[in-house]
Amino acid sequence: MINRQLNHLRKNAVQLQHKTFLNLINQAQNTAFGRDHGFDQIRTYDDFKRQVPIRDYEDLRPYIDRVVKGEPDIMWPGKPAYLAKTSGTTSGVKYIPISKESMPEHIKAARNALLNYIHETGKADFLDGKLIFLQGSPILTEKAGISTGRLSGIVAHHVPGYLQKNRLPSYETNCIEDWEQKVDAIVEETLNQDMRLISGIPPWCQMYFDRLSVKTGGKKIKDIFPNFKLFVYGGVNYEPYRARIEESIGFAIDSIETYPASEGFIAFQDSQKDKSLLLLADAGMFYEFIPSEEFFNEHPSRLSLAEVELNKNYALILNTNAGLWGYSLGDTIKFVSKNPYRILVTGRIKHYISAFGEHVIGEEVEQALMSIAKQEGVDVVEFTVAPQVNPPQGELPYHEWLIEFGKEPTDIKAFAQKVDKALQQKNIYYFDLIKGNILQPLIIKSLKKDTFINYMRAQGKLGGQNKVPRLSNDRKIADELSPSDALKGLK
Repeated sequence: MINRQLNHLRKNAVQLQHKTFLNLINQAQNTAFGRDHGFDQIRTYDDFKRQVPIRDYEDLRPYIDRVVKGEPDIMWPGKPAYLAKTSGTTSGVKYIPISKESMPEHIKAARNALLNYIHETGKADFLDGKLIFLQGSPILTEKAGISTGRLSGIVAHHVPGYLQKNRLPSYETNCIEDWEQKVDAIVEETLNQDMRLISGIPPWCQMYFDRLSVKTGGKKIKDIFPNFKLFVYGGVNYEPYRARIEESIGFAIDSIETYPASEGFIAFQDSQKDKSLLLLADAGMFYEFIPSEEFFNEHPSRLSLAEVELNKNYALILNTNAGLWGYSLGDTIKFVSKNPYRILVTGRIKHYISAFGEHVIGEEVEQALMSIAKQEGVDVVEFTVAPQVNPPQGELPYHEWLIEFGKEPTDIKAFAQKVDKALQQKNIYYFDLIKGNILQPLIIKSLKKDTFINYMRAQGKLGGQNKVPRLSNDRKIADELSPSDALKGLK
């Protein structure tokens, strides 16, 4: 049955999006937002684009603040079932509404990702052992009578019964707020269990694996959990973490990538033969796509699913059955297939470097670094990149890469040169700036072990759904990461 539904989705995505669009407009006509934006006059997507501008969280805040205060019928009929609390980089704490209509879509997508895997592979024995979801605390607070918490904590209250009986950690352990204490408690609780499925954001799963290894005198995860069969992850691009995680586990485990956000569950990997993600066109969201190079224009192009092109970066815009309208999620994606519609998440629209007009994006730096790291047998734990516009010695500006290595290059300068050449091949503007002597080639600084963990701890963002931005157009993160005593190797 699930496979039939997914096949219907694969073959009818454009039609399902059109149906979703009409349903959303109809249901929200009598909300404050719907009245303010003439939803009763909207018949087509072109009408919608004329009536509803693109907004980010701050732009929508006047409406969201009314929702948070408990006013009904503001962006969606009634009040939200939940408010998902997230940490915004510019907005401070953000509260994303989750409605009684949108909540089931989160659960359905996660369920379908697992059932689809079983259908494709015939492997279901991971359900016979223990499963762990590394997530935020399920303790919820209230704002104006609305239950409020982290998305993963909210979802914890809706895990299906057939997964609950074998689920770890215990509720008490899950409620530990301090991430490091929580991971240590999870290690103690799971060490002697028959763990078969492990799920979470890759860097925090890696921390769990590292502590298991230390606890057992350096054992591989496959030797600690011999029946470990499936790794489910999301939240960041897995490729920079893949080699180290597979090294920790001891083999290339089956894995499922998911693309959940507080705003909605957008896509999941629906084949072990393909790393791209199936876009969920029937999940209560109408998607729009803005070519990333136009995003900061005054009047960028806005495209529906039927209008997208392959292998082009788009900023993802959401209209949801929780009442977000023309909402810029901040992510960039590209389509690698239109039959069915499959995507790759390529970065963040605000996480780029264009201090010199190069507009280098996350996908480019990740691919450049990891391709050379693989060739050279180098292990990258974590990294971030920032521009150095005014070098202290008066030399040419450059991109500074701050990297924490598990296994360092034998010659860091030679390694940097290779990464730089790889980046030049991926970004013609960067190539021109190097060749024109506007920029000098990138410089790598090697950071001490646990620098990024210590940084995230200092920011109060250790664990959960938090992750380190890979790219910044300023030096705020770079300067906090690289005081002289944090560095082992300079240029």
